[in-house]
Amino acid sequence: MNDDIKRVLLTEDRIRAGIASLAKRITGAYAERELVVVSVLKGSCIFASDLVRALPIPLEMEFACVESYRDGTDSEDLSLRLLPRARDIRGRSVLLVDDILDSGRTLRAVRSELLEMQARDVATCVLLDKPSRRVVPIEADYSCFQVEDVFVVGYGLDLAGRYRNLPYIGELRECAIASATGGRDE
Repeated sequence: MNDDIKRVLLTEDRIRAGIASLAKRITGAYAERELVVVSVLKGSCIFASDLVRALPIPLEMEFACVESYRDGTDSEDLSLRLLPRARDIRGRSVLLVDDILDSGRTLRAVRSELLEMQARDVATCVLLDKPSRRVVPIEADYSCFQVEDVFVVGYGLDLAGRYRNLPYIGELRECAIASATGGRDE
């Protein structure tokens, strides 16, 4: 797997430091109220796990399952397959956690659904922000790192289900992308 990486963009230590800094900001904002953290599966599971362990405040975890990339590199139509129950969200402060904000479709769709469930408020939190790919007007309330427009994997981010277990975030080589997508020009 490491041979498929063109370059490492974020090391384990840099990711850890970014999460610690982010956790301090979130803790300050939510010190006076209980928080429901909603992690978007599967990509954000590693980030969300490390983030909640760094938050010394009362919280609960819920999960949302959204499928957008399937086996390619470009986001497709969204499929919201799993959301928390409305009774677990109604009247509560929610922190929606995702791995990457690029087109904005996923974050906007899940945030809208949570607000329709009558969440008190929904703040968004992402590990990576890729503003050059935005197609809908949305910005994350909390973001660890901004990245350029390259295909990244590792630390939960994948291509066709692979590379999530890399402990760093790296740019994937073009030949690895072509191999995983069957050479389709996504």
